[in-house]
Amino acid sequence: MGGAAAFAAAIQASGRGARVVIIERRVIGGTCVNIGCVPSKTLVRGAEIYFQTRNHPFAGLDTHAGPVDMSLVIGQKDELVARLRREKYEALIDEYGFDFVRGEARFVDATTVEAGGRLIRGKAFLVATGASPAIPDIPGLREVDFLTSTTALELRRVPESVAVIGAGYIALEMGQLFRHLGARVTLMQRSERLLKAYDPEISEAAARLLAEQGIEFLTGVRYLRVESGHAGKRVVLEVGGRQRVVEAEELLVATGRQPNTAALNLDRAGVRVGPRGEVIVDDHLRTSVPHIYAAGDVTLGPQFVYVAAHEGAVAADNALGVADRRVDLRVLPRVTFTTPAIASVGLTETEARAAGHAVRTSVLPLDAVPRALANRETTGVFKLIADADTGRLLGAHVVAENAGDVIYAATLAVKFGLTIQDLQETLSPYLTMAEGLKLAPLTFDVDVSRLSCCAG
Repeated sequence: MGGAAAFAAAIQASGRGARVVIIERRVIGGTCVNIGCVPSKTLVRGAEIYFQTRNHPFAGLDTHAGPVDMSLVIGQKDELVARLRREKYEALIDEYGFDFVRGEARFVDATTVEAGGRLIRGKAFLVATGASPAIPDIPGLREVDFLTSTTALELRRVPESVAVIGAGYIALEMGQLFRHLGARVTLMQRSERLLKAYDPEISEAAARLLAEQGIEFLTGVRYLRVESGHAGKRVVLEVGGRQRVVEAEELLVATGRQPNTAALNLDRAGVRVGPRGEVIVDDHLRTSVPHIYAAGDVTLGPQFVYVAAHEGAVAADNALGVADRRVDLRVLPRVTFTTPAIASVGLTETEARAAGHAVRTSVLPLDAVPRALANRETTGVFKLIADADTGRLLGAHVVAENAGDVIYAATLAVKFGLTIQDLQETLSPYLTMAEGLKLAPLTFDVDVSRLSCCAG
């Protein structure tokens, strides 16, 4: 449990004068630095550059890209991971004076944990063991050699083709990564609509960008079986009432994550878990046992490293009794690191109406944003959700280059109750993608296509 939630809690508790013990069974640093955010995003960036070298929209620029040497790419990725693990985790153990124990933690009772041959007693405990790739129950799947989001980051050769089971953010990022490196990619999902939790305009823009980059995606599928084939793996599906076979050299399973709780003996401590093994917590991050807390992916909340770190600090304060903090994730920015990126904060239109708001919406196609025109990349959209009575911004959803950076401004607007008029009256730098957050509010009242540059 030596990841973001654990270290944030440990640093917070240490600053409050508490003695801290961290128990880790594997590599310190957790998912993000070792097998998640850091390695995947550096590979995504490298693949994006490679793709753009061979596929750019500018006349007169003759660019070439040779074969990919994945051994060198992976080696550079591993160097970055090792450096950040050392600087952001390992070095902090001595700096803060944590007691570090290597081993598998198991509860003996509600006040004692066994790990590394030691019995460790404490006044408060934090369960922050994270999660691992979940494997769906598809006939034949466990009999073939498939990839997960972890093992896919270790491939030393670009496969000719990749079939992806799932179409969530991990599937989209990893599928596009392999497509950018030159593989043929097919995404498959049970849902009828890509990114079904988003508004239709966002889903449609995401589907267009995948199609434009040559990714095939199948929706509304029913998985019949997985088997070995002459090309590698065969996924037998039913789509629209007809059987179809998808063959690929590699098969990537990206269907969510499973909490790491099986080995903890939580029942001995009296800690309740949910149907998927997730630790059940209240909004103070307390479990069913008042002095045992849980934070991060093990609770199956939003699986972002910044959420885990925030929750770790909240749990530490509450466990020590120095504060009574609640976790409020209503204004949570979310980013999918595709190219272009997909970012969202606040309510969707459907959620806003369900919450009882009278709703106004603004949908701004990306070709109305001057920066996108200058980039010659206009597949994307800005969508804003506002309360019709007060004008207050309720949600913002973006498919665009740098959407992950743009969404932070929208996060502040939603959090602090800014109105559409506030956004309209705020100056925005010209020829930035963030200008979309100025143009989209203007569309509530005017046709922005009939304005001059920087007008409004």
